[in-house]
Amino acid sequence: MKKLGVLTLLFIIVASTSSWAQSFYNFSRQRDILLSLGTGTTSYFGDLNDPGDIFDTRWNINLGIEYFVNDRISIRGEGMYFTLKGDDASSDTEGRVRRNLSFTSNNGELNAVGIFNFRRNGRRFYQRPGVNGYVFAGLGVAFFQPKAVVPNSYIDNANNAIPLADAGEKINLKPLMTEGNDYNRTTLVIPFGGGVRFKAGPFFNIALEGGYRLTFTDYMDDVSETFADQASFGNDFTAAAMADRRPEIGLPRLDAGAKRGDPSDNDGYMIYNIKIEYYLPAHILSTSKFDSRRPRRRPKGR
Repeated sequence: MKKLGVLTLLFIIVASTSSWAQSFYNFSRQRDILLSLGTGTTSYFGDLNDPGDIFDTRWNINLGIEYFVNDRISIRGEGMYFTLKGDDASSDTEGRVRRNLSFTSNNGELNAVGIFNFRRNGRRFYQRPGVNGYVFAGLGVAFFQPKAVVPNSYIDNANNAIPLADAGEKINLKPLMTEGNDYNRTTLVIPFGGGVRFKAGPFFNIALEGGYRLTFTDYMDDVSETFADQASFGNDFTAAAMADRRPEIGLPRLDAGAKRGDPSDNDGYMIYNIKIEYYLPAHILSTSKFDSRRPRRRPKGR
């Protein structure tokens, strides 16, 4: 009876293994779409960071879907939420410290890129190499919203302190038109970069990726050109105070037209991510020509 039980258990294990293997083969031969979820850091490059500062601890989160056109080339669509920050007070340059501007921004991005894998993945996805590097480039759109904290008061030309109703609050900078320009908070971006994938099982990868974004705006940080005439703000003391923040550190305001930023160099940002990638089952979005439900053709002569 004990032998019968052991044989029955062995039969169940073998049958289950065989069934799983057959199911794996039928489905695996069709999986050509990857779903990815990632997070990491974002570094800002613009008028409010020092040259050479290439790493920051601002975070991001992203979700993407990737389709393999063949065993080396794929296309990917991705959505991302990320934050940026810049602060003159932390600069190593005296001129920037004396300018005393700052911003934070919560942003979104949608992009589509083409990806070239250095090593071929094989005819079936489970035949992919254990480690594979890749490069990517494409086009996207980013949505940004620079903000800054309102000071306690506005210092007028007679050195009088006028209390501000929004003191201590973080407010949107765009409506204030701090430079007299009504810029667009949406910009095209060109994402490009590279990464490396590590096979973490039949259906999963772990990917490390870095990518830069060229933008078509110089206002992600609300800083680009020159200081506006204080008289142009009228009685909007909050806007006037946010446009020139030098009085907060005991310095006089600069004349209208004085350099505030560098309009010759658009803003940009760098993304560093770690991602978990999952090959979706064949019946979910797959475009493969193979179908596990079709009966296999028997070889001729049988």
